[in-house]
Amino acid sequence: MAESTTWVPEGIDLDRPSAARLYDYLLGGGHNFAHDRELAHRFLQAQPQAREIARHNRSFLRRSVLFMIENGIRQFLDLGSGIPTVGNVHEIAHNADPACRVVYVDYEEVACAHSNLMLASNPNATIVQADLTIPEDVLAATRGTGLLDFDQPIGVIMAGVFHFVPDAKDPKRIIGRYRDATPTGSMLAFSQFTRDLMPEEMDRIVEVMKSSRDPMFPRTREEIIDLFDGYEIVEPGIVPTALWRPDAGLDDGQDPNTAGILAGVGRKR
Repeated sequence: MAESTTWVPEGIDLDRPSAARLYDYLLGGGHNFAHDRELAHRFLQAQPQAREIARHNRSFLRRSVLFMIENGIRQFLDLGSGIPTVGNVHEIAHNADPACRVVYVDYEEVACAHSNLMLASNPNATIVQADLTIPEDVLAATRGTGLLDFDQPIGVIMAGVFHFVPDAKDPKRIIGRYRDATPTGSMLAFSQFTRDLMPEEMDRIVEVMKSSRDPMFPRTREEIIDLFDGYEIVEPGIVPTALWRPDAGLDDGQDPNTAGILAGVGRKR
């Protein structure tokens, strides 16, 4: 029997799991459905440390946003933002400076519906429903919100999303389009799954995700570095999420090689 909640948009196919709702479940959120949880259980069988991987990625998001704020960024474009959960970009940013402005972008209907509810009374944050692989549509919709000033540096965030972009869509061109739309001094925070750390588990994850609306395409460290063309990658470079500027030592004492995801931040030259 299909689930029914007041926050689900009409016409949503609850029988087809999505990556956004899978991630929500792994982080302990409540905006997921039976088929998402079924996919999550298979995901956990393929990669038993999936919850830790999701948490490490979320922690990288927090640290990268704070790093960008420390370096003068006060506006953010969060691509593939997913379903709102604890530690969203606007919460992190507004705790540091309430004047920060955030535009979220996602194509997943539930993510957008719930974000709209959460942000309805927030004048400095909004969401647009668009496909991040079509930068022209995303940039037009973002400009239409009037929240971001494209003459001032922008923090572009692609955290845990680009492993859903196949090579056939020319990921380097996609990132380059966002880079070219932002001025010098803008930054890119990026993380995605890789086979470099746990190849066998990664191969199993790829198989599991073939049954979802969001198949996965892991990349090597070298391929990720290539995506930063036009950016100066800041220290410590492209590293496991737990090793990207951890708060104290390793992120929480875990082996960084179990992070599953590589991450980095670059500054537009």
